[in-house]
Amino acid sequence: MIARAMWRNALLLSAFGAVTTGMVVAFNQLTASRIEASRQQELVKTLNALTPAGSYDNDLLRDALPLPDAARLGHTVPETAWRAFRGGRVVAVLYPVIARDGYSGRIRLLVAVGADGRLAGVRVLAHRETPGLGDAIEVEKSDWIRAFDGKSLSDPRESGWKVRKDGGQFDQFSGATITPRAVVSAVHEALRYFQDHRQSLLAPAQAIPETP
Repeated sequence: MIARAMWRNALLLSAFGAVTTGMVVAFNQLTASRIEASRQQELVKTLNALTPAGSYDNDLLRDALPLPDAARLGHTVPETAWRAFRGGRVVAVLYPVIARDGYSGRIRLLVAVGADGRLAGVRVLAHRETPGLGDAIEVEKSDWIRAFDGKSLSDPRESGWKVRKDGGQFDQFSGATITPRAVVSAVHEALRYFQDHRQSLLAPAQAIPETP
């Protein structure tokens, strides 16, 4: 009788454990789906901020391609580049860039470069910089990031792609130089990257082989 009761209790505990585990897995999957959906919405919002409606006529998320030589831009995993078309021609390319040496670690940026090699804009996607100091790189906190609009490899020239403290043309923050220095360096490298990969990034859509 005691053995039967122990066996029954063991079965009940196993069933309870299975149900609990199932509920946790389902909750985690639901949460992950919501987080991913939120990330996609934020990505679309940022893409549209750098490529305003009317400047292109395609679906940015659909017309994407694997980012070539992603490691050069600080990535450790495969990344995506999004391309804005108008009349069948690429008018801008948007891709993520990592500023490796921020004050509190890596800063993830989204850089938009026009077909002419000029920056359409830069936005911060993720960072852990100090609130009230380094977080001024966020467009919601200051206009500092807008200083990159329209810049290119020739405007300013090589020596100008630094913060003013280092002899360049970009402002640093009061009490915080490391963060803007890292971002300026990463954006400059993003423009050099575009120059080196211009042909593949601006190739017509039909010229991009489909991945199996």
